[in-house]
Amino acid sequence: MEQFDVFLCHNSKDKPAVIQVAQQLQENGIKPWLDIWHLRPGFSWQDSLEEQINEIRAAAVFVGNSGFGPWQSQEIKSFLRAFVNRKCPVIPVLLPDAPQEPKLPVFLQGLMWVDFRLQYPEPMEQLIWGITGMKPGTHPVTTSQNQSTKTDDLSSEKGIDYSRLRDLLKAGKWKEADKETYRVMIQAVGKKDGDWFTSDELLNFPCTDLCTIDRLWVRYSNGHFGFSVQKEIYLSVGGKPDGKYYQVAWNRFGDRVGWRVKSKWIYYINVTFDTLAPKGHLPVIWWGGWFSGKVWVLDMGLFNGWVVGGSGRVSSLASRLVKCSI
Repeated sequence: MEQFDVFLCHNSKDKPAVIQVAQQLQENGIKPWLDIWHLRPGFSWQDSLEEQINEIRAAAVFVGNSGFGPWQSQEIKSFLRAFVNRKCPVIPVLLPDAPQEPKLPVFLQGLMWVDFRLQYPEPMEQLIWGITGMKPGTHPVTTSQNQSTKTDDLSSEKGIDYSRLRDLLKAGKWKEADKETYRVMIQAVGKKDGDWFTSDELLNFPCTDLCTIDRLWVRYSNGHFGFSVQKEIYLSVGGKPDGKYYQVAWNRFGDRVGWRVKSKWIYYINVTFDTLAPKGHLPVIWWGGWFSGKVWVLDMGLFNGWVVGGSGRVSSLASRLVKCSI
């Protein structure tokens, strides 16, 4: 049976940030067990995990702003105790958006945690130490700041080159990356600069390309931006991934990601191209297109007199993300 170094226990709402941690662990030679990577559809997750759990050497329990989900709570009460019984480390991990004073279950209280809200001690080094027992300085650690660009998967079904998007995101050039996201996406659906997306095009967007674009945004923003981040927020406010327009959910989504301020949709010129922006604030330009060097926001007009929008398109993209398992 395949062996793993660490079981990643998390709330599904925190999955984009946890995936990023999992990818960094892999780059450092650590083999994580993550549900979406190792649970085969059509089978009971309890049975699958019970078969595998004795082959996993440690557990990391992630805590984010969303708190603990129902599945995560079940894992804490049952499966995580198996690690304790085998005297394996169980590591609480605070994600970057975790509350100032996170509420940990009694089961986890008293355990040394890893805090990704801090820069020192370096959290990835601390996490690897907890998993492997190797103290910082004895294991080569790769972080999102110094990793080689060769580790990025830039796969495309349509022959699109994503290297420029990767480089812009890696450099933190969020506005340029936002524009580049529109450029590569409009190419992927077979259109030219200046065109805009239809709901049908988003409902059928190539999965490989959508995954590549989202993975780059999530990775280099440390789980703060990206399509999958926007999808989780949209679903959390009552949106449905069916390509239809739900006004209440759309307005709530706009409020959460900062596209709507005091019940008014912002102009594109007022978009915040910085990680200080609300979670899910970017990317935004893909909702519309470019025309004569100006932003064309869907079918509403030029940005000079119109606002950021998206209506049913967020539902269409959410639907595609779900179908592509992103």
